[in-house]
Amino acid sequence: MDGSPHPARWWHRLGDGRLQCDLCPRDCKLGEGQRGACFVRQNLAGGMVLTTYGRSSGFGIDPIEKKPLNHVLPGSKVLSFGTAGCNLMCRFCQNWDISKSRDMDRLLERASPEAIAHAAEAAGCRSVAFTYNDPVIFAEYAMDVADACHARGLRTVAVTAGYIHDEPRRAFFAKMDAANVDLKAFTEAFYARLSVAHLQPVLDTLRYLRHETGTWLEITTLLIPGQNDSTGELTALSEWIAGELGPDVPLHFSAFHPDYRMLDLPRTPAATLTRAREIALAAGLHYVYTGNVHDPAGGTTYCPACRAVLIVRDWFRIDANRLRPDGRCPDCGAAIPGDFDPAVRAAPGTVRQSSPTP
Repeated sequence: MDGSPHPARWWHRLGDGRLQCDLCPRDCKLGEGQRGACFVRQNLAGGMVLTTYGRSSGFGIDPIEKKPLNHVLPGSKVLSFGTAGCNLMCRFCQNWDISKSRDMDRLLERASPEAIAHAAEAAGCRSVAFTYNDPVIFAEYAMDVADACHARGLRTVAVTAGYIHDEPRRAFFAKMDAANVDLKAFTEAFYARLSVAHLQPVLDTLRYLRHETGTWLEITTLLIPGQNDSTGELTALSEWIAGELGPDVPLHFSAFHPDYRMLDLPRTPAATLTRAREIALAAGLHYVYTGNVHDPAGGTTYCPACRAVLIVRDWFRIDANRLRPDGRCPDCGAAIPGDFDPAVRAAPGTVRQSSPTP
């Protein structure tokens, strides 16, 4: 694995000789040598290539709850990695040093799919997460890593904004066991102004994942003070999830901190997260969590049938796990949706070590 450009999929040639990338709704049209908005897909010698195949911006061993995924192997370790670049332009990016990077020299080579799967297994991880920057822009690489992981019995996780066209969407998520999709807001105005993108393709991805795949889905919305945290918008978002995706899709509300190009706003107050959670629960969602704060109530999984406490969390720490080995409530027997493996049960009070990268 030498980190050289790798042939890319999902593009076609235009009549004027340029190449159009068909991976995401940006539909970048590239002349010879030009790169797309994501910076990692390039017209090179008359063909489209992925310049970050086999190269990583770094690795970390994280708790699965950090992705965040609360209904996938609770208490287990996940090997997390990303590359560079992104196909969104979020002014509030919390990983901007990676996702906005155009420095190819910072990427580590020799990160072959087989090497990543082997490293995950050797570290005692049960899964590999494509994260830090959006994996849809390095889909070919992520899909090959997923194949290598599945050959070793490891699960794969995509942490993504879901900004992708239909054909690559189907190919990409066919390789993913779980996904956390970042639903940044519930207005087109927010996406256009703060992410230079559109809302509808993300909603299409959410519907597709929920209704046409076996990929486990959880959703995260970063609440930014004054931007996407109004009662009206949170109500609309929650009601759409309940109506279009169903009440069993876990929803995470996470706290914003000033970063990148939005340094003038305050951190999200804990009260905002609590209010958002109450709104979502009132809309009928069964599993609503708060993130980036110490909030045991907001981190706890409750049985929607009898309200029994099932999994108690504080940030990434699991303080109790009462789920039966078959993923059912020990009090009433109700089935809790998710991927629960009795072989993966962190001892109460266990805090999984994680990398410092958000």
